[in-house]
Order: sequence, then C-alpha cells, then structure tokens
Amino acid sequence: MLANILLLILDVAASFLTLMLLARFYMQWQRISFRNQLGQFVVTTTDWVVRPLRRFVPGVFGLDLASLLPAWLVQVLLVAFELSLRGAAFSGNAAAVAAGLAGVGLIELLRMMVYLLIAVVLGSAVLSWVSPHAPLAPVLHGLAEPFLRPFRRVIPSIANVDLSPLVLLLVLQIVLMVLAGVRGSFAPLLFGA
Repeated sequence: MLANILLLILDVAASFLTLMLLARFYMQWQRISFRNQLGQFVVTTTDWVVRPLRRFVPGVFGLDLASLLPAWLVQVLLVAFELSLRGAAFSGNAAAVAAGLAGVGLIELLRMMVYLLIAVVLGSAVLSWVSPHAPLAPVLHGLAEPFLRPFRRVIPSIANVDLSPLVLLLVLQIVLMVLAGVRGSFAPLLFGA
C-alpha cells in the first residue's frame, strides 16, 4: 500500500511537470504569447529545467527540444520507477532494457500530449460558449486551432454550431486506446511487468 501511495504521488508530480513542459513546447511551436496568466505559470514552473538545457539542446525546425526532451526523460524515469515497484526484473541486455524504457516513455509522452490536447480543446470549446472574451480564451483557441482546422474543412457547422471539437475529441480517444494497446503489448514482453 505504501508503494502505491508513493507511486501515486510521483505520478501526479511527474505528470504535472510533463504537462507544463508540453504546454511550453506547444505554446512555442504555435507561437502563442507567454504574456498571459497561463503563459507566465508555464514559464515559471519550467524555467529551472528548460533554461539550462537550452545551452546544450538546440531547437530544430522551430521546435523547442529543450522543453520536449525533459518531458520525455521524466516519463522514462517514471516508467522505470513504476516497473521496478511492480517487481520488473531489469535483467538481460542493458541496451534492450534502455531501449524498452525509452520506447515506453515515448508512448507515455504521447499519451500526455493527447491529454493536454483534450484539455485545450475542451477548454476552448467551453470558453467559446460561456465566456468568449475571457483572458484565457485566445490562448486556448490559438493552441486548439491547428488541430481543429483539418476537421473544420470537412465537417460543416450545423446552425452555427461547430462540431469539429467533438470529432477531434473522438479521434483523440481512439488514439489513447491505441497507445494503451501498444504499451500493454510490448511492456510485459520487455520487463515481465
């Protein structure tokens, strides 16, 4: 029971840090201003890890790898800790174990990206109905727009109601199911978990 409590606390802390790093990555990728309450919160919670990494990890094609790399490493460490608590024997080829941890960490990072996108799309849709002029609305709309745009091209509005967020949320749920299946299929093979 104590191990489960410890795992829960670490999972919450690691997930929070990962989500903040991914939010920073998304905001820089979409060129969303950090001069708002959410942007300042994201920068304040991630500067301690991103600023030192920027000296060594360059951006590529406008992507902030100094935000993405630590998010992935946090997930790799969390997966390793979770598997060790569950009794996984990390025996055998060290390179295979490291590659397996890196792969499962990547799957978990993708899962966190999907969760963040779900939150952004839901927040954007709700604010568009209840408070379209809220200070946070332009930030969420700017983050959601690139993902909603392809769906808006093929799904017409019905009585001025945009159904593209619903379809995108459905697609994201399917992606989560696929990621869970992929993780479940090869994690036990690698670690006996």
